[in-house]
Amino acid sequence: MINTIQRRMIGQAALVLLVGMLAGFGLVISLVGGMEVWPGKLVVLQLPGAPDAWVRAHIGGMMNAFLIMLGALALPVVHFEEPGARRISWMLVGTGWANTLFYWAALMAPNRALTFADNRFGASNLAAIIGLVPALLFAVIAMVAVYQIARQAWR
Repeated sequence: MINTIQRRMIGQAALVLLVGMLAGFGLVISLVGGMEVWPGKLVVLQLPGAPDAWVRAHIGGMMNAFLIMLGALALPVVHFEEPGARRISWMLVGTGWANTLFYWAALMAPNRALTFADNRFGASNLAAIIGLVPALLFAVIAMVAVYQIARQAWR
């Protein structure tokens, strides 16, 4: 059963990775002001979010995918039984998707979705709330998951 849990985690990680990779196109478009469809021929496109926010969506998304994959690969090595493996699975997969949502919502939040209210970066909006709530929740859940993996590894 651990193998099935691992496969599902790796499948979810691959989707999170794909979304992070797609953010790379947003990064290029935000840096050059469009997409080059032929050498020297630029189709002008305007995307929300600053280039640094696209960098975070690109790199952060990929890093979250790697977290899920590493967690999946660690399950049998640290000898998790099925209930523990299931728990770690939803915790890490949830973290990956919550952070993915956070990065994409931050592209549309003047305050970078870092606070519920306005902050030094800008005003809050609905995108900030949508991005921040699950990210905060899963930040704590991810720390618990990593602690559980560490504890299991030292048994």
